[in-house]
Amino acid sequence: MGFPKPLLDWGGETLIEYQVRQLRESGADPIIVVLGHEGAKVGAILTELCVYNQHYREGRATSVRAGAESLPDDAAAVVVLSVDEPRPSYVLRRLIDEHAASGAIVTLPTHNGVRGHPPVFDRSLISELRSVDEATEGMRAVVARHEAEVHEVEFDSPVVITGMNTPEEYERAKIYFERVIP
Repeated sequence: MGFPKPLLDWGGETLIEYQVRQLRESGADPIIVVLGHEGAKVGAILTELCVYNQHYREGRATSVRAGAESLPDDAAAVVVLSVDEPRPSYVLRRLIDEHAASGAIVTLPTHNGVRGHPPVFDRSLISELRSVDEATEGMRAVVARHEAEVHEVEFDSPVVITGMNTPEEYERAKIYFERVIP
């Protein structure tokens, strides 16, 4: 991207500030932010618990592990949300509520049958999240092991499958969010 994703502009605030605010508004608590590249800059603008992942260059799984290690023992569920996959609070709230109501082990949002993000994991999977690695496909392997217990929540908006890995995707996502997301 050429610029730290968490610090990208997102409607007048940074992407990380937007996402933390959306998590807070959805009722997620606690919020643990895992920092990697430019972690000091990102952490300086946040009041949430920040955990620095020294191994971020080794892949996303290292950040999942770092976040899972920092979870309180009484966490009921875990929402794993990447900063480059912005999600409004209404999406997060619905996923959290449906996860709790369904009793599922894993809850995933979908759009037109395509699975998206963020996943919501039951507390019973925290130990598995603490041991994910890139070689075994990280969280995908956790989902695959519990495929029979996955609850899918269909959304009529592609917001749950929107990601930003390139400058072009970032620009498209900004335009989409400005037009469609309340």
